[in-house]
Amino acid sequence: MFKKILIVYYSRTGITRKVAHALSEKLKCDVIPLIDHKNRKGPLGYLSCAAESATSERPMIEEVKDLVNYDFVIIGTPIWAMTMCGPVRTFLHKYKNELSKVAFFCTMGVSGDKDVFWEMERISGKDPIATASFTTADVKKGKFSINPFVKQIQQRP
Repeated sequence: MFKKILIVYYSRTGITRKVAHALSEKLKCDVIPLIDHKNRKGPLGYLSCAAESATSERPMIEEVKDLVNYDFVIIGTPIWAMTMCGPVRTFLHKYKNELSKVAFFCTMGVSGDKDVFWEMERISGKDPIATASFTTADVKKGKFSINPFVKQIQQRP
Protein backbone atom coordinates (compact mmCIF):
# COMPACT_ATOMS: atom_id res chain seq x y z
CA MET A 1 0.00 0.00 0.00
CA PHE A 2 1.18 3.49 -0.77
CA LYS A 3 2.11 5.79 2.11
CA LYS A 4 0.89 9.10 0.70
CA ILE A 5 -1.73 9.31 -2.07
CA LEU A 6 -2.99 12.39 -3.89
CA ILE A 7 -5.92 12.72 -6.27
CA VAL A 8 -5.67 15.51 -8.84
CA TYR A 9 -8.64 16.12 -11.13
CA TYR A 10 -10.46 18.65 -13.27
CA SER A 11 -14.23 18.96 -13.32
CA ARG A 12 -16.36 21.40 -15.28
CA THR A 13 -19.78 20.06 -14.27
CA GLY A 14 -19.06 18.31 -10.96
CA ILE A 15 -19.19 14.76 -12.33
CA THR A 16 -15.43 14.13 -12.18
CA ARG A 17 -15.33 15.91 -8.79
CA LYS A 18 -17.93 13.48 -7.42
CA VAL A 19 -15.78 10.47 -8.41
CA ALA A 20 -12.59 12.11 -7.09
CA HIS A 21 -14.15 12.78 -3.71
CA ALA A 22 -15.60 9.27 -3.46
CA LEU A 23 -12.13 7.90 -4.12
CA SER A 24 -10.61 10.27 -1.58
CA GLU A 25 -13.04 9.12 1.11
CA LYS A 26 -12.38 5.45 0.39
CA LEU A 27 -8.59 5.79 0.17
CA LYS A 28 -8.33 8.37 2.98
CA CYS A 29 -6.15 10.62 0.86
CA ASP A 30 -5.72 14.23 -0.22
CA VAL A 31 -7.58 15.61 -3.21
CA ILE A 32 -6.80 18.74 -5.24
CA PRO A 33 -8.89 20.18 -8.07
CA LEU A 34 -7.01 21.64 -11.02
CA ILE A 35 -8.00 25.27 -11.41
CA ASP A 36 -7.90 27.35 -14.53
CA HIS A 37 -9.55 30.71 -14.99
CA LYS A 38 -11.42 30.22 -18.25
CA ASN A 39 -15.14 30.79 -18.34
CA ARG A 40 -16.45 27.32 -19.15
CA LYS A 41 -20.10 27.88 -18.25
CA GLY A 42 -23.06 27.27 -20.52
CA PRO A 43 -23.23 26.13 -24.14
CA LEU A 44 -20.41 28.42 -25.30
CA GLY A 45 -18.18 27.17 -22.50
CA TYR A 46 -18.95 23.61 -23.52
CA LEU A 47 -18.05 24.35 -27.15
CA SER A 48 -14.79 26.04 -26.15
CA CYS A 49 -13.87 22.99 -24.03
CA ALA A 50 -14.44 20.69 -26.97
CA ALA A 51 -12.43 22.93 -29.32
CA GLU A 52 -9.59 23.24 -26.79
CA SER A 53 -9.38 19.49 -26.40
CA ALA A 54 -9.65 18.74 -30.11
CA THR A 55 -6.65 21.01 -30.76
CA SER A 56 -4.64 19.67 -27.76
CA GLU A 57 -4.49 23.14 -26.23
CA ARG A 58 -2.84 23.48 -22.83
CA PRO A 59 -4.55 26.23 -20.82
CA MET A 60 -2.81 27.82 -17.86
CA ILE A 61 -3.59 26.19 -14.50
CA GLU A 62 -2.83 27.24 -10.96
CA GLU A 63 0.34 25.73 -9.53
CA VAL A 64 0.10 22.35 -7.83
CA LYS A 65 2.54 22.33 -4.91
CA ASP A 66 4.37 19.59 -3.06
CA LEU A 67 3.82 16.73 -5.52
CA VAL A 68 7.12 15.24 -4.40
CA ASN A 69 5.52 14.56 -1.00
CA TYR A 70 3.28 11.91 -2.60
CA ASP A 71 4.43 8.48 -3.71
CA PHE A 72 1.26 7.91 -5.73
CA VAL A 73 -0.95 10.31 -7.73
CA ILE A 74 -4.37 9.47 -9.17
CA ILE A 75 -5.30 11.76 -12.06
CA GLY A 76 -8.90 12.27 -13.14
CA THR A 77 -10.24 13.89 -16.30
CA PRO A 78 -13.54 14.30 -18.05
CA ILE A 79 -13.51 13.30 -21.70
CA TRP A 80 -14.06 16.25 -24.00
CA ALA A 81 -14.16 15.72 -27.79
CA MET A 82 -12.92 12.14 -27.32
CA THR A 83 -9.78 13.25 -25.46
CA MET A 84 -8.70 14.45 -22.02
CA CYS A 85 -9.55 17.95 -20.92
CA GLY A 86 -7.03 20.75 -21.45
CA PRO A 87 -6.25 21.40 -17.76
CA VAL A 88 -5.26 17.75 -17.21
CA ARG A 89 -3.13 17.83 -20.37
CA THR A 90 -1.38 20.92 -18.98
CA PHE A 91 -0.87 19.21 -15.60
CA LEU A 92 0.67 16.11 -17.17
CA HIS A 93 3.05 18.11 -19.36
CA LYS A 94 4.04 20.44 -16.53
CA TYR A 95 4.45 17.93 -13.69
CA LYS A 96 5.30 14.60 -15.35
CA ASN A 97 8.82 14.61 -13.88
CA GLU A 98 7.43 15.04 -10.36
CA LEU A 99 5.16 11.99 -10.58
CA SER A 100 6.44 8.63 -9.41
CA LYS A 101 3.53 6.19 -9.65
CA VAL A 102 0.14 7.02 -11.19
CA ALA A 103 -3.37 5.77 -11.85
CA PHE A 104 -5.90 7.36 -14.17
CA PHE A 105 -9.67 7.70 -14.17
CA CYS A 106 -12.06 9.44 -16.48
CA THR A 107 -15.70 10.37 -16.73
CA MET A 108 -17.36 10.16 -20.10
CA GLY A 109 -20.61 10.17 -21.99
CA VAL A 110 -20.22 6.76 -23.62
CA SER A 111 -16.69 6.05 -24.80
CA GLY A 112 -13.17 7.31 -25.43
CA ASP A 113 -11.50 6.06 -22.27
CA LYS A 114 -8.94 3.75 -23.89
CA ASP A 115 -7.58 6.50 -26.16
CA VAL A 116 -7.55 8.98 -23.27
CA PHE A 117 -5.63 6.58 -21.02
CA TRP A 118 -3.14 5.91 -23.81
CA GLU A 119 -2.61 9.67 -24.28
CA MET A 120 -2.24 10.24 -20.52
CA GLU A 121 0.35 7.47 -20.36
CA ARG A 122 2.22 8.85 -23.37
CA ILE A 123 2.38 12.42 -22.02
CA SER A 124 3.24 11.44 -18.45
CA GLY A 125 5.74 8.78 -19.48
CA LYS A 126 4.24 6.59 -16.75
CA ASP A 127 2.55 3.21 -16.98
CA PRO A 128 -0.57 3.51 -14.80
CA ILE A 129 -1.04 1.06 -11.96
CA ALA A 130 -4.79 1.13 -12.58
CA THR A 131 -7.36 2.81 -14.80
CA ALA A 132 -11.10 3.27 -14.44
CA SER A 133 -13.84 4.93 -16.43
CA PHE A 134 -17.24 6.07 -15.25
CA THR A 135 -20.18 7.20 -17.37
CA THR A 136 -21.77 10.54 -16.66
CA ALA A 137 -25.20 8.90 -16.45
CA ASP A 138 -24.06 6.40 -13.80
CA VAL A 139 -22.34 9.06 -11.71
CA LYS A 140 -25.39 11.34 -11.88
CA LYS A 141 -27.59 8.47 -10.66
CA GLY A 142 -25.07 7.45 -8.01
CA LYS A 143 -24.80 4.03 -9.66
CA PHE A 144 -21.05 3.78 -10.04
CA SER A 145 -18.59 1.61 -8.17
CA ILE A 146 -15.08 2.72 -7.33
CA ASN A 147 -14.34 -0.55 -5.53
CA PRO A 148 -12.60 -2.44 -8.40
CA PHE A 149 -10.33 0.59 -9.03
CA VAL A 150 -9.57 0.98 -5.33
CA LYS A 151 -8.83 -2.75 -5.03
CA GLN A 152 -6.30 -2.57 -7.90
CA ILE A 153 -4.57 0.34 -6.18
CA GLN A 154 -4.55 -1.28 -2.75
CA GLN A 155 -3.08 -4.54 -4.10
CA ARG A 156 0.06 -2.77 -5.31
CA PRO A 157 3.11 -2.82 -3.04
